[in-house]
Amino acid sequence: MTHTYESPLNELMHNDPDPTETREWIESVEAVIQRDGTDRAHQLLERMVEVSRRAGAHLPFEPTTDYINTIPPHLEAKSPGDAAMEWRIRSIIRWNAMAMVVRANRKPGDLGGHIATFGSSATLYDVGFNHFWRAPSDDHPGDLLFIQGHGSPGIYARSFLEGRISEDQLDHFRMEVDGRGISSYPHPWLMPDYWQTPTVSMGLGPISAIYQARNFKYLEGRGLMPKTDRKVWCFLGDGETDEPESLGAISVAGREGLDNLVFVINCNLQRLDGPVRGNGKIIQELEGQFRGAGWNVIKNVWGSYWDPLLARDSSGKLRQLMMETVDGEYQNCKAFGGAYTREHFFGKYPETAELVANLSDEDVWRLNRGGHDPHKVYASYHQAVNTKGMPTVILAKTVKGYGMGVAGESLNPAHGTKKMDDDDVRAFRDRFNIPVTDDQLKDSAVPFYHPGKDSPEIEYLLERRKALGGFLPQRRRKATQQLEVPPLATYERLLKSTGEREISTTMAFVQMLNISLRDKLVGPRLVPIVADEARTFGMEGLFRQIGIYAPFGQKYKPVDRDQLMYYREDTAGQVLQEGITEAGAFASWLACATSYSSNDLALLPFYIYYSMFGFQRVGDAAWQAGDMRARGFLLGATAGRTTLNGEGLQHEDGHSMVQAGLIPNCRSYDPTFSYEVVTLIQHGMQRMLVEQHDEYWYITLMNENYAHPDMPEGSAEGIIKGMYLFRDAGKPKKDQLRVQLLGSGTILREVIAAAELLEKDFGVVADIWSCPSFNELAREGADVERHNRFHPEAKAPRKAHITGLLEGRQGPAIAATDYIRTYAEQVRAYVPMHYTVLGTDGYGRSDTRANLRRHFEVDRYYVAHAAIAALAAEGKMTAKDVARAIKTYKIDAEKPNPLGV
Repeated sequence: MTHTYESPLNELMHNDPDPTETREWIESVEAVIQRDGTDRAHQLLERMVEVSRRAGAHLPFEPTTDYINTIPPHLEAKSPGDAAMEWRIRSIIRWNAMAMVVRANRKPGDLGGHIATFGSSATLYDVGFNHFWRAPSDDHPGDLLFIQGHGSPGIYARSFLEGRISEDQLDHFRMEVDGRGISSYPHPWLMPDYWQTPTVSMGLGPISAIYQARNFKYLEGRGLMPKTDRKVWCFLGDGETDEPESLGAISVAGREGLDNLVFVINCNLQRLDGPVRGNGKIIQELEGQFRGAGWNVIKNVWGSYWDPLLARDSSGKLRQLMMETVDGEYQNCKAFGGAYTREHFFGKYPETAELVANLSDEDVWRLNRGGHDPHKVYASYHQAVNTKGMPTVILAKTVKGYGMGVAGESLNPAHGTKKMDDDDVRAFRDRFNIPVTDDQLKDSAVPFYHPGKDSPEIEYLLERRKALGGFLPQRRRKATQQLEVPPLATYERLLKSTGEREISTTMAFVQMLNISLRDKLVGPRLVPIVADEARTFGMEGLFRQIGIYAPFGQKYKPVDRDQLMYYREDTAGQVLQEGITEAGAFASWLACATSYSSNDLALLPFYIYYSMFGFQRVGDAAWQAGDMRARGFLLGATAGRTTLNGEGLQHEDGHSMVQAGLIPNCRSYDPTFSYEVVTLIQHGMQRMLVEQHDEYWYITLMNENYAHPDMPEGSAEGIIKGMYLFRDAGKPKKDQLRVQLLGSGTILREVIAAAELLEKDFGVVADIWSCPSFNELAREGADVERHNRFHPEAKAPRKAHITGLLEGRQGPAIAATDYIRTYAEQVRAYVPMHYTVLGTDGYGRSDTRANLRRHFEVDRYYVAHAAIAALAAEGKMTAKDVARAIKTYKIDAEKPNPLGV
């Protein structure tokens, strides 16, 4: 059927003060459209708007368009697929997705699951899998999919037909412990060969997708990847857009013209508890937000059955009614059927009632939404992949729980519905014409259905995927290219004493980074990332050296162009300067940290930030990075509760090390000296780039300047394990009291000073231990403890690293860090002696470092006092000695607890 342009003249003439003049203008525009096309008409209208504004007319920007499809029927691209065959395949997938969840919840254990989300989005996925989404192959790098988490049963159901997932696996949905089942949502950590991207918690998928698409452009700009038509496709629900992360970075995509990015928002008008915008219109709201951010917006609201009605809407009343009706009422129309829709929707105006007068109630109910029409979806996707210069969002209107009937279709509880009774299952079967008999459904059975590997359906499905390069989703575990990293000796000068010169560990890191960037093999793979704090961390030298990535280059002369370290932006720039957005910078880091998998190109990103604005601020994304098997460095600068003097409560970090320890594959360290920083980063580079371990490293850095000693011989292994002997007090003298002092980060220097006080004032000597990671010590200790518990008959039980180091040493142990006590407390079970922990519990505040350490009771005087108190507790000193320490070190015993509670 040939579609032609249809004039909206009659509709536009409604309530016009001078219809004759208006008719002439409209006919003129129509003539231009017919002769020169819509682009020329748009150009002329833009000029008219410009003239009107210059004359003083107020022409406000309208961020939304009519509540109809963006693509008119006569401009729709036609799908080359077999529509009937694809409907059969889609129906089978719907059945198996439903059966998976229902079967799981008829077993003991109340496993949960979701039917309604995939019910609403099945067509959106089906069209993509059949016609658009390319798998990685020799000819193409592959598209990257962010699949809506609650729709995972439908993706498994498709893979079952493809032969990638077994029936036994389907039958163990959400039963993973014994290794037979499949995960509830997309989790690369749990299914490392299958899921590409984690998308639950909600909101994390969209921001990750934006920065993944941006990362593709970054790699192309730097010449590390060839330019292709590769796309990032992100699926999310309309309710999910309430999450700040979902829309918080869309301006980045618009500003940078990410035409390799497609958002598909499943607008089923419902979130978890009820309507998304019951009193409004979520599609209109989202259209305005995305258009304002510079996106190409495609509204796919109405299915093909509506086209004849809209074509006959000469009065414009149907379009008016569509705009007036709120989402809560649209939900009612699908929940209560055709008769209700005829009366409460079409019945509002005589003109609209007349449009459906010849339709039965069943016909009215069948008027479909655009997201369930494969022809409309294909046209939307086709325009999206052919749009240049801007990202695209497709707002596809669907029905929550489509196909579930009275069990949940368009009902408020639909999202959480995971059970269907036998009548509902039979109705589902009949609706989608699944060849399962009543006998097979006896005794509450809900069998999976596979048409056979040689069936026309399976042959068609496999042929479509073959034409698109292979199966999706699929995940690459390791990068193909083998890399080598510079040996530790490369950084020799940073392993030596600085003499009288005082530097910070941040400066040591920057110097190491500069050396690494000069390595011909590894240098191009390193990606420095900052959230608008490069100058704070002394990294501005990188601006000129390797440039700041800017997709369109530098269109201005920087104000500091005459300076040595001027602000240089470049399309091939290596630094990612993300602006003031920790969430965006972390998402950018995550894209680089997973490039080995998504691009077969190993990168090693270094994201440096105020430590307080790391795990605390983007903790959910940090957990996502663990799930996604990220590899890279997070550098928590100005770390610790007492090192960032003057900034106060919201800036002083005393708990990031504890938060880092919560993520199983995040290795975290709090180094004190430059040689520790260098040793850790070099080893981390080896682990992540060469050995390709799925872990990422968090390393704290300080802005406090002090002298750094030579690296103690043989200390490298202990640095990495988390503890080594920094200074031995020597062979014990007869009757001489001794203590073991442990510290990390900047407080290790207070511990060193405390050892001097103890010997000078009390004759007590101290062995000094540097503990770059109590987290690593605790993990290793727990592993040893577990091994010994399960191997009671082993010849020799294992010893935790910290136990082996301290065993046989004299005196109690005192640990002090710039973090809350929980950090060092976690190794108590493995310390073979009396153990005292000092930490910085409580809120930070502005003051000098010395005053802050006194306030939090972690300075050298409190460490020395704690040692005397511990010796007294063991009966080796007296209460009078403790009282003398309090007086000697001017400790206020009555001062308030810094915890403040």
